[in-house]
Amino acid sequence: MTIAAPESAVRTVELTVSGMTCAACSARVERTLNKLDGVRASVNYATERATVQVPETLADEVLIERVRKSGYTAEIRGDEDPDIGFARVRDLRRRLVVAALLAIPLGNLSITLALVPRLRFPGWELLCLALAVPVVFWSALPFHRATLRNLRHRSSSMDTLVSMGVLSSFAWSAWSALAGGTEPGYWIGFGPTAAGADAIYLDVAAGVTTFLLAGRYFESRSRRSAAGLLTALDALAAKDVRVLRDGAERMIPIGELAVGDLFVVKPGEAIAADGVIHNGLSTVDISAVTGEPVPAEVSTGDRVIGASVNRDGMLVVRATAVGAHTQLAQMTALAERAQARKAAVQRLVDRICAVFVPAVLGVAALTLAVWLLGGAPAREGFAAAVAVLIIACPCALGLATPTALMAGVGRGAQLGILIKGPDALEASRTVDTVVLDKTGTVTTGKMTVTACRPADGFTTGELLRFAGAVEAGSEHVIAAAVVTAARAELPDLPPVERFTALPGLGAQGEVEGHDVLVGNARLFADRGIPCDFTAADGATAILVAVDGRLAGHLEVRDVVKPSARAAVDALHALGLRTVLLTGDNEAAARVVADEIGVSDVRAGVLPAEKAAVIEELRAGGARVAMVGDGINDGPALATADLGMAMARGSDIAVRSADMVLVREDLRVVPDAIRLADRTLRIIRGNLLWAFGYNVAAIPLAALGLLNPLIAGAAMSLSSVLVVSNSLRLKDFGRADRRAA
Repeated sequence: MTIAAPESAVRTVELTVSGMTCAACSARVERTLNKLDGVRASVNYATERATVQVPETLADEVLIERVRKSGYTAEIRGDEDPDIGFARVRDLRRRLVVAALLAIPLGNLSITLALVPRLRFPGWELLCLALAVPVVFWSALPFHRATLRNLRHRSSSMDTLVSMGVLSSFAWSAWSALAGGTEPGYWIGFGPTAAGADAIYLDVAAGVTTFLLAGRYFESRSRRSAAGLLTALDALAAKDVRVLRDGAERMIPIGELAVGDLFVVKPGEAIAADGVIHNGLSTVDISAVTGEPVPAEVSTGDRVIGASVNRDGMLVVRATAVGAHTQLAQMTALAERAQARKAAVQRLVDRICAVFVPAVLGVAALTLAVWLLGGAPAREGFAAAVAVLIIACPCALGLATPTALMAGVGRGAQLGILIKGPDALEASRTVDTVVLDKTGTVTTGKMTVTACRPADGFTTGELLRFAGAVEAGSEHVIAAAVVTAARAELPDLPPVERFTALPGLGAQGEVEGHDVLVGNARLFADRGIPCDFTAADGATAILVAVDGRLAGHLEVRDVVKPSARAAVDALHALGLRTVLLTGDNEAAARVVADEIGVSDVRAGVLPAEKAAVIEELRAGGARVAMVGDGINDGPALATADLGMAMARGSDIAVRSADMVLVREDLRVVPDAIRLADRTLRIIRGNLLWAFGYNVAAIPLAALGLLNPLIAGAAMSLSSVLVVSNSLRLKDFGRADRRAA
């Protein structure tokens, strides 16, 4: 009987895997690792990461060696060289540049000399060969390497067909040019012509390499940002902490902090872990974690979140959650799990090639065998087999996604929409619900004075002059809003003397000989100043007293963007449901929701719970697009079927989203959904054409009705049609905007 290892005997290892070129590669690595006893592996091709559950007794080196034997390289996550990925992209760019620079003159030269024989000169075939050699044997080297790796493991991929097509066309061209001698060539199948005329399809080898390198380069650039969210989230965490032990303050690594420890946070520092304030009074900027614009006023007994920033006083905090249990760590884990399910249109190409590539290789071999067994000259049989490989070379399949994506990205950039990858396109196809973050997305994210209500005996100008003068000495975001409003009415504010900041309460000072107090209701209650007022829903009241007498109050709130209502109306016109999601209170959220026309409001949602709300909607059958801008929106953006981040939002939100919205005009949201949907339909049309073209053309090539040159021309035409179809996206937004 086999006894299962105890739970404690199992650990998790995360690997960074390099060298994967398609989903088939990640599946191969996963199968290889899972063959080890007690190992459960999950490999994510998009992020180039493997999460492996292994027994405690199994060394990491065993996993790395297994991956290496499968034809790839692996390192423990965190130990990898961060420049490796960028070096890979630079290498592809260099190979692409060389291929393009040589393919252009090669194509022009070979086609011109084929069409106009009298222009041929001695050694023209050798010149074509010389131009093709660097492209075939250096630029296309990644495809050849992948093919060799596939052969060692008795498998195939798109790289296999590309490599064999390129090498076969080059080999046939070299043989025809160097050994063709007196044998007649054929031009478009209409009879003999001068020797060597069919050697010119060297441009096919160069063209296939250039087109597919362009697609591979674009794909690699997109994939490089896949892990950026996790890196950015990790960067928020504190690395060291001032801990109080034995009555002394010591600086220790964050990993040594334990639950229950007291640690010190000075003004301007990030709070190292989740905890409860043991001693101190301050204002904490939680925008980095919650996205909310108003700093939280905290004192003894209040809870604080790790990675938020202490603004004013010194705090002593008792740690309640450390390491993987902090809110920030949970956000990172949520984002990583969400990324694991991201893959999209390109997997369709991989699935097609999984069947298509072996079938084509079989057809090419069968073609050669039938021709030879039928008594045909070896030259004709080999020509037919090469024609099959070339006509079937999946250039159009390889271009279907990246060309449409590039066209969509280009048009989107003009409209203020940045599409980060094909997963956004796949997700847009069935989106039926759009979740809008409130602060910084629907609203401006900046506090603004919306009302000025002087008390009896004071004017609006006096109220603004006194409040603005005192708040000019403060750096609080609400103070900045008051000063902005005051200076809009009064260009010159009087100076303030004896200014004192009151952390968590307000400020005071002397203005023109008067004692002025500016702050919240708690401050006025402490000072015994009576105040009777009612602030509007969703607004923050700033009270002002002059010489101990209430002078009035200002109402400050985060105002709704002018374009928000029009954007929501456009989304409703598309048949989409809208939801307002915020960590703010119910009253403030309802005010904003009513203003923009959203009926479904989810208020008071903690940062780590936002992704759970998205999951809840998805579990109910909704296909969700999330629009946000804060760090707290990162996991929700990654969890949603389609994540859309405002470009002026946090770096975390931008990295985690599938799309980045550059324009502040929220009407870009419905534009982005329609553009993504249109781009996806173009991609699917491209794939349908490319696959259908191959299916129809392969039998003609096998029957000898297409010589390699014609096969190359047909292959190129297929690619041109795919590109032309993709370029239709250039007109998106013109007629569409008029119809919207």
